[in-house]
Amino acid sequence: MTVLSHRQTEILNIARAHGRVMVEDLARRFEVSAQTIRKDLNDLCDHRSLTRIHGGAIIASGVENLAYEARRFVAAEEKKAIGAAAAALIPNGCSLFINIGTTTEEVASALTSHEDLLVITNNLNVAMLLYRHPRIEVIVAGGAVRRADGAVIGSTAISLIGQFKVDYAIIGASAIDEEGALLDFDYREVQAAQAIIANARSVMLVADATKLRRSAPVRIADISQINTFVTDAALPARLANICQTRGIQVIEAMPAKAAADFDEPGAEPASAATGRR
Repeated sequence: MTVLSHRQTEILNIARAHGRVMVEDLARRFEVSAQTIRKDLNDLCDHRSLTRIHGGAIIASGVENLAYEARRFVAAEEKKAIGAAAAALIPNGCSLFINIGTTTEEVASALTSHEDLLVITNNLNVAMLLYRHPRIEVIVAGGAVRRADGAVIGSTAISLIGQFKVDYAIIGASAIDEEGALLDFDYREVQAAQAIIANARSVMLVADATKLRRSAPVRIADISQINTFVTDAALPARLANICQTRGIQVIEAMPAKAAADFDEPGAEPASAATGRR
């Protein structure tokens, strides 16, 4: 496809503004059938502008991430469930790192009833969620603040992270490939995430299924460096096998959710699709 129709251009603009689009919403907006919208979305996916998810599509990305506020709309229900499931694994009276990401923020939101936690974070949004709670001590890494999302990055942040050895690290990823590589977009953020992994006794990855259909250029770590993977649904067979082989605990926060996130019967499964936090 070389030229987008007016409706397809509008769909793409909506997706860029909100992070995702849903078939039924678009059908009502444009007063066309759901089948017509699905064809538009498939064309946009062929154009590599969108990536299909259950009931709709998200912006495809490979070199540059979605705007942070737009990412909040992507898999919002799934991220909330993941956050609750991850927080349930964290005991009172422990120390933990929490890094950048809309999913890690959901974990922080679900930790507010915990007691006697020490939280070290390079995420200003996490600090704002937790600092008011008297039984949670919050330490914020110093350094330059990335205006786009409140991430604290750079050598000063990494230096502070290296001063701690904590019980748990809660990390996210923008993409996870079928071989188990955890990927992101900003090498400075990745350096902080690598320091967090290196200075935690147990590492918990929190990521929804859309991360399995995306790509990003910078390697954070390998799945083998993770102890627990909290996601929303069953993993593709190849990645599930890697996790089983490496002894990684996989928690499905929404086990009733279908493993395939596509509308049409016979569409390619999540593990074969191509395409953040």
